[in-house]
Amino acid sequence: MLDKPAAQSAVRASGPLAGFRIVEFAGIGPGPFACMMLADMGAEVVTLDRVGARKNLKSVAGRGRKVVELDLKDKAAVASVLDLLANADALIEGFRPGVMERLGLGPDVVMARNPRLVFGRMTGWGQEGPLARAAGHDINYISVTGALAAIGTKEKPVPPLNLVGDFGGGALYLVVGILAALLEASKSGKGQVVDAAMCDGAASLMSMFFDMTAIGRWTEGRDQNFLDGGAHFYGVYECSCGNFISIGSIEPQFYALLREHAGLTDADFDAQMDRNAWPALKEKLTKVFKSKSREDWCKIMEGTDICFAPILTMAEAPKHPHNAARKIFVERHGVTQPAPAPRFSRTPSAIRDAEKADIAELTKEWKAGR
Repeated sequence: MLDKPAAQSAVRASGPLAGFRIVEFAGIGPGPFACMMLADMGAEVVTLDRVGARKNLKSVAGRGRKVVELDLKDKAAVASVLDLLANADALIEGFRPGVMERLGLGPDVVMARNPRLVFGRMTGWGQEGPLARAAGHDINYISVTGALAAIGTKEKPVPPLNLVGDFGGGALYLVVGILAALLEASKSGKGQVVDAAMCDGAASLMSMFFDMTAIGRWTEGRDQNFLDGGAHFYGVYECSCGNFISIGSIEPQFYALLREHAGLTDADFDAQMDRNAWPALKEKLTKVFKSKSREDWCKIMEGTDICFAPILTMAEAPKHPHNAARKIFVERHGVTQPAPAPRFSRTPSAIRDAEKADIAELTKEWKAGR
């Protein structure tokens, strides 16, 4: 059963960020996702969108917001935004460099009104550099950082959805930056600009692999290292039913369990860490896993220390016993979606509805609350 969150009125003040006020300039991808996380954690997030945008108030990434439609080309609207920002804790925007400045809402102007404001900037290439003003998408940002070249088959790189650039290297680094700057501002009384670039974050996510390359444990290329599908004991295998399973039996004790439960008595499997043996062992293991269905392998391996899991579709994932027990997915407005993460013991996060709002009323409310 999917968990159904409590009514909005019961959860409005919930979360470790309750009391913080964040203004989001509407965008796509990592910015909205970051604001979803902040809203789930209790922050009051106001999204400023263009007139006629007709924001879907039931969208997953747009949950928990107060939505205001206005024309930022109108000087009166810009003045209203400045009034609102005067009482905000943070601002998040995902425009190309220079756009906010041209609107009259750049850091110098806004922070002159509110010195404590944290100004979060989400871009692909960053605020400066030769490519700063060029268009791009996740696939481009992870291309130049070494990430995409390391992911995929031996024949060619394979885009890992847009998880590494947009959401891993973008949204999550923006959230970390915003929270760190808010923490520092609480001590210094001064805000600052957070320049969150997806290329920066994607490069940062590759830290372990640069480390392993430096000590000779990682080879350039794909499908030839122990974490990129090259090793027989860490990878994806098809079952007789056409579904897939994953194993990650890296440690010797886990590998021993894999051999025991899969019946790998062939002495060739003794050479676990022999890179030269991996292709042949992968071929043998492919035949073994193809001999049974995914359901059969789950009965044999799931819950053991083999490091095993069935590969589930998005439709299947909410029904898995572990996911159901932890209520990892919830249903809201008839839409199945991931629940807030991470979890807090004393100030739990919660999903709130988005709602239309009036900027003048919000400004009064925020000013009175200061």
